[in-house]
Amino acid sequence: MLACGTSSDSEEESKQTNPKTASEDFATRLDLALAQKKDWYAHWTEQAGKFDASAFELVFKDSLDGFEMPEKNPILESDPLFPYQLQHPAGNGAVDIYSYKVEAQDEFGNPYLNPDSEVTWYKADGMKERLLFMGPSGMFEDGMWLNENELLILGYLQEEEGFRPMVWLIDVSQHLIWQYRMTQTFPEYEPMSFIDQKIRPLDLK
Repeated sequence: MLACGTSSDSEEESKQTNPKTASEDFATRLDLALAQKKDWYAHWTEQAGKFDASAFELVFKDSLDGFEMPEKNPILESDPLFPYQLQHPAGNGAVDIYSYKVEAQDEFGNPYLNPDSEVTWYKADGMKERLLFMGPSGMFEDGMWLNENELLILGYLQEEEGFRPMVWLIDVSQHLIWQYRMTQTFPEYEPMSFIDQKIRPLDLK
């Protein structure tokens, strides 16, 4: 059965689901994010040279299951990783992209890394929602809240052709995700290089 709606409803739905519209809106927001995430941008310019949002293309749009489970944020203010959590702009907890990946450090400060990566939202009400998960074929490297509903995650995937920078845009209010990829791949990239650069100064032992 098809639901009926007004013309304005249909136009609004079209704006939300049209990949071109989403991509155009995404480009502006990604360029602003790259200007703020200077470390990640500078790190990847060593591989790609200067780039902007036009270097990325939409791979897919999908929905999140929105599944939650009771679990409080284990990263307390005394934890060295606490400053690297992405605090929600309206105070609804924090998103963690490092504690699942980084288990400890050796005596030289090199991080021991879990082969898998996870982006987890620990909410203020004590609930936990896993927003993204990835096996050893890539890594979530950085991220930021664009506003209280939209989260942007930066990272890469390793493919047969090489390493490819990736961007995930998550609308937590609508439980939607857009995945974007850079149109270029790079045959050589040290997988741990960005995380190592961020984590090495910390004392996780």
